[in-house]
Amino acid sequence: MSPLRRPPRLRLGLRARVMAAFALGALLLAASMALISYELTRQSLIDERERTAVRAAYFDAAVVRSGLDTDNPDVVEVLRSLDTGSSRRALLHLDGRWHARIADSGLTAAVPPELQQLVGSGQPAVQRVRVDGRTALLVGVPLSGSATYYEVTSLWELERTFQALALALTAVAILVAGSGAALGWYATRHGLRPLTAVADAAEKIAAGDVTARLDPATDPDLTRLSTSFNHMVDQLARRIERDRRFAADVSHELRSPLQTLAAAASVLQRRREHHDERTAVAAGLVADEIDRFQRLVNDLIDLARSDQPAHRAPVDVVDLARRACAGRDLPATLVRLAAGTPATWQVERRRVAQVLANLLDNAVRYGAGPVAVRLSRDGDTGVIEVDDDGPGVPVEDRAAIFDRFVRGRAAHARGTGDGTGLGLALVAQHAAAHGGTADVGDRPGGGARFRVALPGSLA
Repeated sequence: MSPLRRPPRLRLGLRARVMAAFALGALLLAASMALISYELTRQSLIDERERTAVRAAYFDAAVVRSGLDTDNPDVVEVLRSLDTGSSRRALLHLDGRWHARIADSGLTAAVPPELQQLVGSGQPAVQRVRVDGRTALLVGVPLSGSATYYEVTSLWELERTFQALALALTAVAILVAGSGAALGWYATRHGLRPLTAVADAAEKIAAGDVTARLDPATDPDLTRLSTSFNHMVDQLARRIERDRRFAADVSHELRSPLQTLAAAASVLQRRREHHDERTAVAAGLVADEIDRFQRLVNDLIDLARSDQPAHRAPVDVVDLARRACAGRDLPATLVRLAAGTPATWQVERRRVAQVLANLLDNAVRYGAGPVAVRLSRDGDTGVIEVDDDGPGVPVEDRAAIFDRFVRGRAAHARGTGDGTGLGLALVAQHAAAHGGTADVGDRPGGGARFRVALPGSLA
């Protein structure tokens, strides 16, 4: 039983990480400031409300004491004379009985027995209690040995103020976190701009434009990076040019002896009826190998100069494709132009002609012949697709067959050894010179579908 494999961890990009860090930092800072502000404001308001409630309770207690200091006091009338408003309620405990302005059993039940004992012993007391499910402040003031006064001040409005303050501070924290994320996005956008320039230059170089360089004066902090990058590209360009010249020189030097050998083989072929059978067969093999060698040298020369950017011009690609088919005795009806696709593209004629020729030759040699040559568009990208009726290309071979001197398994299975192994490499090189790509997939119904995308050819 194979061990369970952990799923790959999701890794955020640099920009996402910086934005998250800015947002988290801003959120933590805003949350800390909001919490501190909330606690300071809450404590300040509670302290102020308690002081106000205590002062009012003592004042009302003095009024009650004066009202009771008569021969026949009217307790209810004394309590009604208090100006308590809607937020304060008065209670009087006199001679073991509770008195209030209105009947309210819940209010008397809210007075804790401990606080009653403390106030009854002559000590004033303050305590927060719950009345009707809401927080209130209870102030007890001793009046005499048999009378104690209690005043309940509602804190409901203060709690609503706290809720509104908490919501406001939470909204501010969220806004600050969003502002931090926006600041992180702005910082990364401008901070990563030099890296974007490096990536753009690297893409141009990968497409064959080795003239791409970075401006060292763009950012003083990145002068070393720009200088090192430019030096690396200079070295790469010199090496590519040296390799290209070497391949071109070797190929050109091989042409002269090959032409001599081809001429000699041609003489032998024309006089093969004068030779015995073994000599004639050997002469034929020599002529075939010399022809293959010549094609290999020509492909090497083309490959040596194919790393230069494409020189675009208006080209009738439909006519070019039909000519490529005619040169291989294939019907022109194979060429199909998709609806809405113009026949004239902005491409380099020589390169696209060789792309079509090599794809058709590949289909003839290894794919049991081409069945369609489709020309279409994807936005401003021109797309060339060549379908064949062969066995297809295995998934594991689809990237490798575009390398130099690599032939797919179909070539070995069909026993064809006359290919140079450079045809599809040239297709990929010509596509890259246009800033495009070459790939292969499955054709619906069987076979392979080779696809070449040429961006900007329909702009």
